[in-house]
Amino acid sequence: MEARATTVFGCLCSLAVYSLNMCMSGSATSCEECLLIHPSCAWCAQEDFGRGRTLTSRCDFSQNLQKRGCAARFIEYPTSSISILQNRPLSSKGSGSTQYDVVQIMPQKISLSLRPGDQTWFGLQVRQVEDYPVDLYYLMDLSLSMKDDLDTIRNLGTKLAQEMGKLTSNFRLGFGSFVDKNMSPFSYTAPKYQENPCNGYKLFPNCVPTFGFRHILSLTDKVDRFNEEVQKQMVSRNRDAPEGGFDAILQAAVCKDEIGWRKEAYHLLVFATDDVPHLALDGRLGGLVQPHDGMCHLNDKNEYSASTKMDYPSLALLGEKLAENNIFLIFAVTKRLYVIYKNFTALIPGTTVEILDQDSKNVIQLIITAYNNIRSKVELTVWDHPEDISLSFTATCQDGKPLPGLRKCADLKIGDTVSFNVSVEARSCPPRGTDQSFTIKPVGFKDRLEVAVDYQCDCGCSRIAQTNSSICSSIGTYNCGTCQCEPGYLGARCECQEGEASSMHLSACREAEGKQICSGRGECSCNQCLCYESEFGKIYGSFCECDDFSCARHKGILCSGHGECHCGECKCHAGYIGDNCNCSTETSSCISDDGQMCSGRGNCVCGRCQCTEPGAFGDTCEKCPTCPDACGTKRECIECRLFNSGRIADNQTCQRLCKDEIITVETLSENTLMLHTQQTDQLAECGGGPDALTVLLAVVGSILLVGVVLLAVWKLVITIHDRREFARFQSARSRARYEMASNPLYKQPVSTHFVETDFNMYGKSYNGGVH
Repeated sequence: MEARATTVFGCLCSLAVYSLNMCMSGSATSCEECLLIHPSCAWCAQEDFGRGRTLTSRCDFSQNLQKRGCAARFIEYPTSSISILQNRPLSSKGSGSTQYDVVQIMPQKISLSLRPGDQTWFGLQVRQVEDYPVDLYYLMDLSLSMKDDLDTIRNLGTKLAQEMGKLTSNFRLGFGSFVDKNMSPFSYTAPKYQENPCNGYKLFPNCVPTFGFRHILSLTDKVDRFNEEVQKQMVSRNRDAPEGGFDAILQAAVCKDEIGWRKEAYHLLVFATDDVPHLALDGRLGGLVQPHDGMCHLNDKNEYSASTKMDYPSLALLGEKLAENNIFLIFAVTKRLYVIYKNFTALIPGTTVEILDQDSKNVIQLIITAYNNIRSKVELTVWDHPEDISLSFTATCQDGKPLPGLRKCADLKIGDTVSFNVSVEARSCPPRGTDQSFTIKPVGFKDRLEVAVDYQCDCGCSRIAQTNSSICSSIGTYNCGTCQCEPGYLGARCECQEGEASSMHLSACREAEGKQICSGRGECSCNQCLCYESEFGKIYGSFCECDDFSCARHKGILCSGHGECHCGECKCHAGYIGDNCNCSTETSSCISDDGQMCSGRGNCVCGRCQCTEPGAFGDTCEKCPTCPDACGTKRECIECRLFNSGRIADNQTCQRLCKDEIITVETLSENTLMLHTQQTDQLAECGGGPDALTVLLAVVGSILLVGVVLLAVWKLVITIHDRREFARFQSARSRARYEMASNPLYKQPVSTHFVETDFNMYGKSYNGGVH
């Protein structure tokens, strides 16, 4: 099955840049150069095209070339196209007789023919089929802190098989374990610890020797074997907190034959631990300077033999090998480690993290949850992406809405189908004979879309080039309508030799009589101008009269950044005008809240309101304290519309502001009269303002009145307070008199004592003083 899709991007672009005509401004001298300028450019290979003018450009828009006399059969205008090579339909189930022929992506093979700069697109569909086989390898940390977890999972196989049986009819289970590198400083290396690293540890005195990774049970559907092997296991002990789990993950991923991964199955790798992992470069603490090679290193005992020879793998290497072998990694870690491993998932595609109870009692539910999470997502990855090809994705998920820039869908149900549009653009041409290809693959799927790429960089007319052609004076190659002269010869037909400069040839290099040769910006060589190079940009044109840098600027930016400089004139992009393209034609920013342009009080100029109404201001002239209100506007509209008088009668403001219909009548019915009366009352309410003197007097009177009232209140309060205090004083005085008169013990003070005391106080002494 084959289909061809030709992009319309070139046509659209040609309309957008028609006024600029970058094809001619590029000064292309060959068909191949022309094609690289822009995907809308075409080349005329007709021999007599433009005869009579030396530098007539053969590179132009296709429609322009035909208007200028180039026959359609001589126009070289390649476009991008797509051919579908393999397009098998998507499967609906993953088990049964179709198990080994399941299709989850469509199409499977396509071929792209790309012209540089020309965008084209293709679509693909992905489906998570039902009842797809599952391989689950349980990789467990057997360091000493995981002892209670080991006890919990001794019967894991049977229970897990029962639960997974509800999701797939084809389930296999395997088991492996890890601790850390058996070398200092990661483990205890003293002789007394070689056989028993727990020697002297009172809480748990016996454990097995430290090991890096040990593959225990290959994937099997006999879940009893899993239980048997787990029950045989014993924990070990290492010295530092981090474990060698990443060594184990990589071996479980790349040792495909030993582990038993099936090609037609989902590959789940459950990584259970209660601590952080060692990362690349940690091995240098133990003298391991050799980076991990990403290969399988299991010996005849199914143990990792390079544990003490190579460093720990990097996250990048780990992610690459997991993706290469279609493995979904599930981090089952304790709560305190969740954030750390969650960060790892952002760096390793196809990885999830779940919280493991301290004794792993929730491991079955954890695996089921992670599996459902994996099956609810589809994410595309690109393999072997050529550097000169740009890809952009648009996802269409279950809601049917296109999501530009996304290459994944979530919240899917098993059996759902999602689609993606992939936009492709080649930015350049690779060397001739280079084959390019890439692969689009959903994360964790074996299915993939293989894309072969070839490039439309050569012109068909180049295949029939004639060497030593008589058209080229037998000293050049005739190719696509032009002569490629031998060294030392110039001219459209190789008719000139370098160094010739006759007056006839020089006159052809002047734009007009009296003008400079080649506008003073080039040299005349055999009837044509060769323009100088400039550090500011390109100089071009038949007489070097044009350049792409002598245009108006705005804030130092050529054509304000909203246009292209062509021969001294800014050619503005759509939506901009002006000599320097700094004026936007967009008016949405000038619309006020009431829907009017600049609130009816100004004009929208270059995307900003210029208020014309006196006193109006604001982004949309919405603020205007001195502008007439609604009643005033009605009155002025009646004046200008009916009587051609008033403030707004002599300009266009009347037509702009007065849109309401005005009806004049001789007699009024009762209803109309009532309505008229209401309207008249409203106008009356909106009449002229009050007299200024009246307002002033009212304000002054109010202030005086308030002052008098406040003084009276203050006087009343003071009077009441004074009377209360006086009454209290009189009462105290009367009580004092009674007490002095009726107290029999009261006597007047002795004057002798008083005087003596006073004298003593002043420090004086008298002999024979009064006593």
